[in-house]
Amino acid sequence: MKKLHLIIVMSGMFLFSCGKTENKSTQPATGIVSDPLPSWNEDASKKAIIDFVTKTTQEGSVDFIPVADRIACFDNDGTLWSEQPLYFQFIFALDRVKALAPQHPEWKNTQPFKALLKGDMKTVMAGGEKALVQIVMTTHAGMTTEEFEKIVKDWMATSIHPKTGKHYNEMIFQPMIELLDYLRANGYKTFIVSGGGVDFMRPWVEQAYGIPPDQVVGSSGKLKYEVKEDGIPVLIKIPELNFIDDKEGKPAGIHQYIGKRPVFTAGNSDGDYEMLQWTSTATGYPRFGMIVHHTDSVREWKYDRGSHIGKLERGLDDASKYNWVIVDMKNEWKELH
Repeated sequence: MKKLHLIIVMSGMFLFSCGKTENKSTQPATGIVSDPLPSWNEDASKKAIIDFVTKTTQEGSVDFIPVADRIACFDNDGTLWSEQPLYFQFIFALDRVKALAPQHPEWKNTQPFKALLKGDMKTVMAGGEKALVQIVMTTHAGMTTEEFEKIVKDWMATSIHPKTGKHYNEMIFQPMIELLDYLRANGYKTFIVSGGGVDFMRPWVEQAYGIPPDQVVGSSGKLKYEVKEDGIPVLIKIPELNFIDDKEGKPAGIHQYIGKRPVFTAGNSDGDYEMLQWTSTATGYPRFGMIVHHTDSVREWKYDRGSHIGKLERGLDDASKYNWVIVDMKNEWKELH
């Protein structure tokens, strides 16, 4: 299943609805609040965050970081919103196959589409990387970027999560929204650095997280420039990989697209390990690494080691080595969404 995420993110798709749920910001225009993180319990993680922000933004502090260097990077899947039981992107891809099936009668006798249409996910997954690539390439290529964006928005406007019955954009973590707001209120510039497709995060992240499109780093597929018969230029999505923003790709993506090493990084899985490590081992300014640990089987899901989604093993093992703060979702968050 490690390959599942890799294949899905390289397709250049990432999902959200641009009209369902407003960003529940906790920061007023002045940036002055009595409690900047009201959905966080008064535990170690909240104290560590506030202490870090305070010491790095206080003029005269030995740990002061100039505004220009206050760079904070966040993973998305499992860090800013849920990711179980399958990455939301993969659910979208499966639904796209079903929607396109009437145009492809040959799929009734062609794997992996035959199994997928019958709901036989065991056979689909048994096809391995080749089968998953077929699904992704079939559902994401051969259309303009505008056409694909509309398909995603339409899907998000009507689709609900198979386990919770909620719209996918209702599964954003409110404590993380508060953290983003708090950092920005103190001069930090917040970025998303995700394995998800950059083309599909950019249309919705500003409404969802308050992060503008130009502050998103993600995986991408190649595009082809064409001029249509009516003289209108378009970008066509083609089934070729451009960049995978996962694991070791995350530090590379930060360097290429942001140009500065972050001082604050948050993730939730071993896919974020290299980004956290790269941040924490830098010299000069103080650094903050944070891992969202999914420990709540009642309000969400409980998983880490051995999970088929969001596996967290190296991060747990090395957290103390790098002084990463592990956020216990069950015990440290008053509310999730």
